[in-house]
Amino acid sequence: MLRSLLAALLCLSLAHPFASASDAPADQKPTPAQLVESLTFQQGKITLPGGIATLDLPANFRYLSPADASRVLVEGWGNPPGATTLGMILPAGVNPVSAAGWGVIVTYDKDGHVKDDDAASIKYDELLKDMQQSVSDNNAERKKAGYPAMQLVGWAEQPSYNPAQHKLYWAKEFHGEGADYNDLNYNIRVLGREGVLVLNAVASMDQIAAIRQEMRAVTAFSDFTEGNRYTDFNDKTDKVAEYGIAALVAGGVAAKLGMFGKLFALLLAFKKIILIGLAGAGTWFYKLIGRRKEVAAQSKVDLSKD
Repeated sequence: MLRSLLAALLCLSLAHPFASASDAPADQKPTPAQLVESLTFQQGKITLPGGIATLDLPANFRYLSPADASRVLVEGWGNPPGATTLGMILPAGVNPVSAAGWGVIVTYDKDGHVKDDDAASIKYDELLKDMQQSVSDNNAERKKAGYPAMQLVGWAEQPSYNPAQHKLYWAKEFHGEGADYNDLNYNIRVLGREGVLVLNAVASMDQIAAIRQEMRAVTAFSDFTEGNRYTDFNDKTDKVAEYGIAALVAGGVAAKLGMFGKLFALLLAFKKIILIGLAGAGTWFYKLIGRRKEVAAQSKVDLSKD
């Protein structure tokens, strides 16, 4: 059932390809060095926009506001504009536009209080097979739209849910047709009173060892503020989400009116970008990594900024 619903959604949005921000005139783009120099990195305790959650950053992490995060995504990594985020978390010792650069994009899905009753009973191997088949089934449409075929290789880290902290994390490995490397998508979800704090990191699979350790730290220092925590839920006044833990892992989609009301979410959980279903998610992810590496290769300089 999950597979058929996902496959239907994947096909719904294939008619809306997005344009690339990289088509802007070259003389209007800052150099990688200029871009990094213009960013305002923040450290310490960060209250996210809207006061919904906080990041208690240790010294080896830094934060960019939504405006600066957008500049990294668009000007630095060559992705389409229009994403709405709560900012970006970056490792302090890594240049964001270098080949080794990576970041954690922070968003918030206010779809209601996500019940975690199904967490202990989810068969993640079966869920993975459904997700892999959905990706495979839509490669023909993806190619028609001019994008490379994508393969969900498997879990880079199997989903794990901490019921005491109401935090969930997992990682997926992707391969794009013709690519000489595999891509990593590392996901963290912090469940709250009225929604889910979404933290997604993108990198290449050769960074998995370092990122696995770093993302566990990110899981630890990310939390909702008082009044917005999972335990603050009021069943008399607060809305309950129409999906559970399994749907978060499958793609962050919500089951509404018997169908998944959201399109299969982008790997980065962007909510205002034109989607191309999972084809779009895979393409966005492929584009994000590929453009970032292309920019880094072209710069050929050390752009580190403390």
